[in-house]
Amino acid sequence: MGVLRKPRLSPYLFTLLTFIVFITILYGEDFICIFGQLEPIPGRAISRPVKKREKLAFAIGKSEEKCDVFKGRWVRDELTSPLYEESECPYIQPQLTCQEHGRPDTEYQKWRWQPNGCDLPSFNATLMLETLRGKRMMFVGDSLNRGQYVSMICLLHRLIPEHAKSMKSYNNDALTVFRAKDYNASIEFYWAPFLLESNSDNAVVHRVSDRIVRRGSINKHGKHWKGVDILVFNTYLWWMTGLDIKILKGSFEDVEKEIIEVSAEDAYRMAMRSMLRWVRKNMDRKKTRVFFTSMSPTHGKGIEWGGEPGENCYNQTTIIEDSNYWDSNSRKTIMNVITEEFSKSKFPITFLNITQLSSYRKDAHTSIYKKQWSPLTAEQLANPVSYADCVHWCLPGLQDTWNELLFSKLFYP
Repeated sequence: MGVLRKPRLSPYLFTLLTFIVFITILYGEDFICIFGQLEPIPGRAISRPVKKREKLAFAIGKSEEKCDVFKGRWVRDELTSPLYEESECPYIQPQLTCQEHGRPDTEYQKWRWQPNGCDLPSFNATLMLETLRGKRMMFVGDSLNRGQYVSMICLLHRLIPEHAKSMKSYNNDALTVFRAKDYNASIEFYWAPFLLESNSDNAVVHRVSDRIVRRGSINKHGKHWKGVDILVFNTYLWWMTGLDIKILKGSFEDVEKEIIEVSAEDAYRMAMRSMLRWVRKNMDRKKTRVFFTSMSPTHGKGIEWGGEPGENCYNQTTIIEDSNYWDSNSRKTIMNVITEEFSKSKFPITFLNITQLSSYRKDAHTSIYKKQWSPLTAEQLANPVSYADCVHWCLPGLQDTWNELLFSKLFYP
């Protein structure tokens, strides 16, 4: 009677299996990225693919299925718009107070953003303030992000008694802090138009013709962002000089400076990588949130929307109704850089894709109805188109919608 032997594992097969296990452990995350890479959807928190979607900090629900709040149309709304009156909010800078500076119409205030197939949740100031209790919210970027910051304060401050709120500036106006004392909360703005250190970092005197950005300098500003619970970044307009960007390799204190020139896209990618690296090292994904607002469009060429040559945002009182309209100053190559870099981020970044919806609003700019930086010449006064500001936005106005979208994505991502 034969003796049953246990089957022996071939040494070749054993070696092969050992090698497979070793490779899987070593490169498992890369395999997930290669085979599970997903194209990011604007407005959705972008991170590496995970089997189970984590709950984001501050979320109390989720948006409707297949609802992209950034795609839709503007509808007239004279019942609920504007969300506040210009005269009721003393925090608006004189560069944005269009009614005070003589704008004859208020039609630009009476539009509401309506997403396709779903509704935007109403902005709840009480919920926002309670959520900020004991916390810090900070907007970081340029003057467009400062406009969104002021809009947020205007949306909230009416619920706070006069004696229990204050606004102060620090560090030569680089940092502005609004405090709600009873809530032990602060809403802040930090001036950093490139996010990285640059020769345009003076919050008051920053009109520099020869702009230089220092490579690898995110911590110069980032040290002021530590401890923030909700961060809202933006950076775009200052990169769009029409020329290559000058990048400083060393320090601004160096006697002999090593400066190279790279394309706007490459320079912007460098900034995005620095920002994402800082976020990964300094933010707690379980307790904090990070938003990034896309480029804000300009309306400097009327011919692009069917207007007359030489026309711009001056005297515009109607919206653009062509759903395919895209402002030529909003580079899609930059949008591609954002998509590519954010899709690699291990920290979920919520992308506020305000570009397309804002591009329809040629009527909403400050135009000539603002405090001017310097006295106007007789030639300028004779030709208002020549000095109309087609970059910034009146408040109340479009940027309140940006904050409604931020509210939506904070609580219902």
